Amino acid sequence: MGAFEEVNKFFEKYRGGKHIYGYSELGRPLYALRVGTGETVGISQYSIHAREWVTALLGLEHVRRGVKGGSVWFLPLTNPDGVLLATEGIDSAPQELRKSLVRMNGCENFTLWKANAMGVDLNVNFPARWGTGRENRFTAGPESYVGTFPLCAKESRALYDFTMRVRPRFTVSWHTKGEEIYWSFHQPPLRRARDKKLAHILQKTTGYPLREAKFSVGGYKDWCIETLKIPAFTVEVGPSSFRHPLGEDALDGILRKNIDAILRLTEVI
Repeated sequence: MGAFEEVNKFFEKYRGGKHIYGYSELGRPLYALRVGTGETVGISQYSIHAREWVTALLGLEHVRRGVKGGSVWFLPLTNPDGVLLATEGIDSAPQELRKSLVRMNGCENFTLWKANAMGVDLNVNFPARWGTGRENRFTAGPESYVGTFPLCAKESRALYDFTMRVRPRFTVSWHTKGEEIYWSFHQPPLRRARDKKLAHILQKTTGYPLREAKFSVGGYKDWCIETLKIPAFTVEVGPSSFRHPLGEDALDGILRKNIDAILRLTEVI
């Protein structure tokens, strides 16, 4: 069973709070699963990059693991169309899109595809210094295309709207690979000190070093930090020695280092 099917099955059977917070470009539901009670303290989102679909399985395990205080919304599959392209190939797309997708990708092998079904990289489509990144692209393709304007993609707009409604106190985005934690985006000194304290909780829990992504812009983390002024983190799971895409064979190692990460944050937030 693929990641898309596992998330769908899990959502259907889940007995806790759950919500469809939007729909993808191809009309697939975007799922949110609530764990805990009381005030919403966090959002944890996964698989915004298609080839990083293994993080969706990590998300389901985080739901099973639970939280300590307040409630957290888990969004295990923020890019379902892209994940299906990466795992099932071009046949997962409507017939009328297939030629343009193959042209964008340069071949019929989509295992390294990161974008959504329209060739927008969702993690550079947020209004946080949008379009000014060193590696930004301005033509649709498998990665790094910023889109025609911030939040032009249905998936990033839905994540933006959901976050604005929920108003979390922190967010965590799960990616592969590199085993490192990105935590900063031009915060002033007081907020930087506050955010670094939480980053150290993640560092201690996972064993991953803290890094600063100096040339990254337009990401969900970046927007959360700059606009919402909350701590936000990108955690890169899986060793650098592994090759994309990381598959289920990498999941055990990922879980050993990351299973308690959200739980530990909710103990101190």
